[in-house]
Amino acid sequence: MVALRSAIERQLEIVGEALNQLSKVDPSVTVGLPDVPRVVAFRNRLIHGYADIDHRLVWSIARDELPILRDAVEQLLRTFGDDVL
Repeated sequence: MVALRSAIERQLEIVGEALNQLSKVDPSVTVGLPDVPRVVAFRNRLIHGYADIDHRLVWSIARDELPILRDAVEQLLRTFGDDVL
């Protein structure tokens, strides 16, 4: 269970960092993505405040919110294709 939790947290860190960098490069691209500032803030919390992380919250985000973000990113990629990268 610890390995799964660690893997999920690491992937959320990567997603948060990617959205943070994307919003700096071209903020207009991230406008259609849900809760980008919250995703980036949660990434920062995972990175810098690990002792205070509520693992139930991490699981809830992975289960309930990440699929919504994934769908929005997939739509963005369909719309812009390689131009967004």
